Amino acid sequence: VQLQASGGGLVQAGDSLRLSCVASGSTLSSAFMTWYRQAPGKSREFLAVIIASGHTNYADSMKGRATISRDSAGNTVYLQMSSLTPTDTAVYYCSAIVDGVQYWGQGTLVTVSS
Repeated sequence: VQLQASGGGLVQAGDSLRLSCVASGSTLSSAFMTWYRQAPGKSREFLAVIIASGHTNYADSMKGRATISRDSAGNTVYLQMSSLTPTDTAVYYCSAIVDGVQYWGQGTLVTVSS
């Protein structure tokens, strides 16, 4: 499984952003798909998860301003974020758990200016 995250960039505080994660090598329809982020000098932080049934769960920091979703083909997962603040500045990673093995994408940098 290879994961390619994209959609990061420089945005202003208060903006919205949608990140994408495209999988190759395997369909993600049965996988647990998650988004994490890692800010400078901090450990990697869980943000959101979507499972095969479509059930989702979010970290407290994302509740109410993020939506994780996946396309019908099961190969692309999205993280829609709103009301971004400078504290959201981080490298964002997608991850897939397939048959008990966790795979990571390379990350996409989100920078939020004040």
